Amino acid sequence: MLIATVSVLDGRPVRKYLGLVSGEAILGANIFRDLFAGIRDIVGGRSASYEKELRKAKDIALEEMMEQARALGATAILGVDVDYQEISMGNGGGMLMVAATGTAVLLD
Repeated sequence: MLIATVSVLDGRPVRKYLGLVSGEAILGANIFRDLFAGIRDIVGGRSASYEKELRKAKDIALEEMMEQARALGATAILGVDVDYQEISMGNGGGMLMVAATGTAVLLD
C-alpha cells in the first residue's frame, strides 16, 4: 500500500476518497531504560533503547492504519501525519504513544 504525507500525487488521480484512517500504539517504557536514557541525556549521546521503542510504536501505528485502509478497499493513504507523545506516569515511569492518521483513497 502506498503511504504518503502529501495530499496529491503527480500522475495518480484519486478516483474515490474512502475516509479517515488511523492507528495508535501505546507502549510502556521500562523504568531501567528511562533511567539510562536520563543518564545518557546528562552526559550526551543518543538513547538507542528509546529510539528503538519509538520506531516499534510507529510501525505498529502505521500497520494498524493500513489495516483499516485495506478493509475499506483503499490502494493508498494520503496526507499521513505521525504524532509522538510521551505520557508521564506519577511513579516515575512513562508510556510512549504514537498516532498515525491519513485519508484512505482509491487511486486510478
